[in-house]
Amino acid sequence: MTDQFDDRHDDGADGLQQAEPRQRAPRRTAPIVPAQNVVGRALVVVIAIMTFLSCVTFGAVTLVRDTASVWENQISTEATIQIKPADGLDMEAALATAAGIAGEFPGVKATRIIDRTATARLLEPWLGSALDIDQLPVPRLIVVTIDQANPPDFDAIRAAFSPKLPTASLDDHRTWVDRLVAMARTTVTIGIAVLALMLSATVMTVVFATRGAMAGNGHIIEVLHFVGAEARFIARQFHKQFLLTGMKGAAIGGVGAVVVFIVFSWWSSRNVATPQGDQAAALFGNFAIGSAGYLGVILMVIVIGALTAATSHATVIAYLNEIDDRQTDIA
Repeated sequence: MTDQFDDRHDDGADGLQQAEPRQRAPRRTAPIVPAQNVVGRALVVVIAIMTFLSCVTFGAVTLVRDTASVWENQISTEATIQIKPADGLDMEAALATAAGIAGEFPGVKATRIIDRTATARLLEPWLGSALDIDQLPVPRLIVVTIDQANPPDFDAIRAAFSPKLPTASLDDHRTWVDRLVAMARTTVTIGIAVLALMLSATVMTVVFATRGAMAGNGHIIEVLHFVGAEARFIARQFHKQFLLTGMKGAAIGGVGAVVVFIVFSWWSSRNVATPQGDQAAALFGNFAIGSAGYLGVILMVIVIGALTAATSHATVIAYLNEIDDRQTDIA
């Protein structure tokens, strides 16, 4: 009997040991805000679009500002002499005479005559490639490089041209410089205003998305709040989720903007020797926003991601305060 009891005891012990590994695994807790839902996916798309437009606007403002600065520097260091054709005028001799007269004045570093080929190329976008400038009364140009620290007396140069070259005129580009500076400042101001509007739209979008997410999980949030969960704990759950959502959307939009600038820069480099490329380069440079522009895109992505998280955090706190206010009014 004892042996049989021992055998049953051993069998029972073995059965318990075999049953132990079958204990129920601990249940995984679900997040308050679902990681993947319709609101989250839509918000990623909206933030990506907003970030893309913001980065493109920022890059365009940077491009215009840098190009305007280059224009201003070039214009402030150069002046242009224009000689109009006239009956009996030897244009080549007149160009040499005008260059010699201008080069004698102090403050003039150098003079450069725009040759016939370069002149035809300047007119090619408007008059075509089969242009013979000898058959047209085309003015010729001389570029005068001036010393910014000690500029020449432009009025004296104009007076020196009058007796020998009555068809010559000197343009010091001062009017264009003033207009260029005003245009650049206006463009930068408009760009900053557009950026502010886009960031404001992003904030409003995040507010509505947060409200929608909280409405879908409102019963859970209210239960957690009523049983003693701190507002900071609940807000932190939304903060994490919306930070990831904001950074993901901002990164997608930022990468898209960088791709656009790289494509335009590649197109510009491929069309350097064409009239279209020359005109685009004259207006916008080489479409390269530089290291400052790319750094600005990275900062824009970080700012929009952080702004998304901060906006959702503030919205959650305000929502929970509204619940407390309603409970206080009922009591």
